[in-house]
Amino acid sequence: MISAALITLNEQENLPALFDTLGWVDEIVVVDGGSTDATVDIARRHGARVYRRPFDTFARQRNHALALARGDWVLSIDADERPTPALAAEIRARLPHCRQNAFRVPIRSSIFGRPMRFSGTQDDRPIRLMRRGHARWTGDVHEVIECSGRIGRLRAPLEHITLPDLQAFLAKMGRYTTLEAAARVARGQPPTAAAEWLAPPREVFRRLFWKRGFLDGPEGWAFCLLSGLSAWVLAQRHRVDWEGGSGGRGDRCATAWRLPPWAASRSSAGEKLMIDHCKTCCQSHTALRPPPADLVLPPFCPPFPRSPLPPFDL
Repeated sequence: MISAALITLNEQENLPALFDTLGWVDEIVVVDGGSTDATVDIARRHGARVYRRPFDTFARQRNHALALARGDWVLSIDADERPTPALAAEIRARLPHCRQNAFRVPIRSSIFGRPMRFSGTQDDRPIRLMRRGHARWTGDVHEVIECSGRIGRLRAPLEHITLPDLQAFLAKMGRYTTLEAAARVARGQPPTAAAEWLAPPREVFRRLFWKRGFLDGPEGWAFCLLSGLSAWVLAQRHRVDWEGGSGGRGDRCATAWRLPPWAASRSSAGEKLMIDHCKTCCQSHTALRPPPADLVLPPFCPPFPRSPLPPFDL
């Protein structure tokens, strides 16, 4: 028995196409983090078992979905991914007699509407298929699978339709840099000048030249340059959180951000943003709601910075 497990948050635009490609699995498990659109209804109409769990970290959400799966094997998938027919056939053929406990799956990403072959995306082969009971997700932001036993590799790809436009890139950059900056402060990791001034050009060079992103055309060039911007924004957020938090102890911090009005009004991604992120005593709490006029924090939280970070007020 094969289960497909996914976590969702306002994914009504992506789910129908995903479910159309999952007819070969035996069950679909959805853990929803608090969607305000039709995500839950769509999932139930397609026969998925849906559970609600307030979002705290990506790893905990995924582990919850993994624990709810009934299959001997679990395919962990995102709403904007699509298993190809070749991947489905390969999985069905290999699982009955395999000795591995997990498999790496190559991911082929489409960014800004263009299928990418380089720009660092060619190295994306995460563990996505695992034997239940032998793997778990770790990491609050960039979560990865830890697996016991042998790990194999599949040849057929998983398609990833992501970042259709600039607004979507900025929205994702805002979410991930906010979470990663908070995680660094929680670990007691101080900001450095190298992260602020050396990491961004290094990231551009790595993707554009070392990973041959220049061969991906204008869309690839833009993605490589924006990846450098993301590294710079992360360094800025890290410094602001560190200086506005608890004196570098890393035990508590709070940050708030929002998408620029022009982006929120032009893209539905603005409605999906985690616009308020509060981290207290190393326990994350996230909320999806319109930005309040006055964000009231618990009395034990330190003041948080509201000053915008150039060049975007994210």
